[in-house]
Amino acid sequence: MQSTLFHRAAVGLISLMISGWAVASDWTERSDHNLRPGVTAVSQEVYDLHTTILWIVTIIGLLVFGLILISMIRHRRSRHPNPATFHEHVFLEVLWTVIPFIILIAMAVPATRVLIELDDSSDAELTVKVTGHRWKWEYEYLTYADDNNIGVSFMSNIATPPEQINNPVLAGGLFPYGTAQDAVGNEFPEKGANYNLEVDQPLVLPSGQKVRFLVTSADVIHSFWVPDFGGKKDAIPGFVNETWAKVPEGKEGTYYGQCAELCGKNHAFMPIEAKVVSQAEFADWLAQKKEEAAAAPDLTPFADLDEAMELGQQTYAGNCAVCHGNNGEGGVGLPFAGSDFATQEEHLEEHIHVLVEGRGAMPAFAAQLSPRQIASVITYERNAWGNETGDLIQPEDVYEQE
Repeated sequence: MQSTLFHRAAVGLISLMISGWAVASDWTERSDHNLRPGVTAVSQEVYDLHTTILWIVTIIGLLVFGLILISMIRHRRSRHPNPATFHEHVFLEVLWTVIPFIILIAMAVPATRVLIELDDSSDAELTVKVTGHRWKWEYEYLTYADDNNIGVSFMSNIATPPEQINNPVLAGGLFPYGTAQDAVGNEFPEKGANYNLEVDQPLVLPSGQKVRFLVTSADVIHSFWVPDFGGKKDAIPGFVNETWAKVPEGKEGTYYGQCAELCGKNHAFMPIEAKVVSQAEFADWLAQKKEEAAAAPDLTPFADLDEAMELGQQTYAGNCAVCHGNNGEGGVGLPFAGSDFATQEEHLEEHIHVLVEGRGAMPAFAAQLSPRQIASVITYERNAWGNETGDLIQPEDVYEQE
């Protein structure tokens, strides 16, 4: 009986090894079986620490399971029917207590050093406040060099339209499964490789300078995470956590991240896009943003309903669809299609007020959208999905309530 069990175990182990060899070629061709080395110095330290610890625990695992396998073979019941009788061995007990202690200390020292470095956000040239919202990020540039009152802030929403997200086919033939049409035959636009990571307004950072992030939340717990930067911090309502990143010069480019804390219905649609540029380009971008922030709001009236509807559709897709549905059917938020709120004249002023000031769990959009965007999205909500009220809201109507 014992011999049969041993043979079965041996056959299972050999089968497992063969299956591993079968995918060995795929392992060498793919690069997603390990942590990302990252672009910052601290992220590469995290990667090196991970690799070191992995080798240590791998060797320990091989030794332990090797000894277990040897014991199973040499001391199996068919070979030694009578169990051995012995008492404790003081030297061995001290040895297998001291050695693990030394190994733990050897792992703890470099791990502690990296953890301390991850939390050291001092001497930063740029400070950015990051606020998580359901389901978008808000970036506020607080200080840069000698400027302690930048006054630049904006919302960052996922840029991919819902129609493209709903397409099961990726561009370039990547994972082409399913169909590219909906139930009534409408074709979806192809997804790009980064369809769930691109945003309308990316986080812009300078290379070669240390950036401190002050991370918080306006509603529920989120988590700010850009893998290539090496750090991850929870965004907790009422608390401010700190993390930092310093991308070396010559490593300019776009780096993606996501909310890493399950924060609700549209957690998967809360990406981070960090665009790292040269210091000169960042200074130009920041000066332009400061001019835009200081300028008077654009109150240019819409020429007709079609112009307002076009802008309103874009604004709705990026800011409202996640809660109120792609077709105004509702979800986390109330429905608009056919509702009295979006069709009755008596609710028009209230409709404007709710978007400007917010209500309940819905945030105020006065600080997130321009009067022109708010006017367009209200016009869209009152004329899309069969509502057809004919109401044309102008930016001046919104500005009067702000």
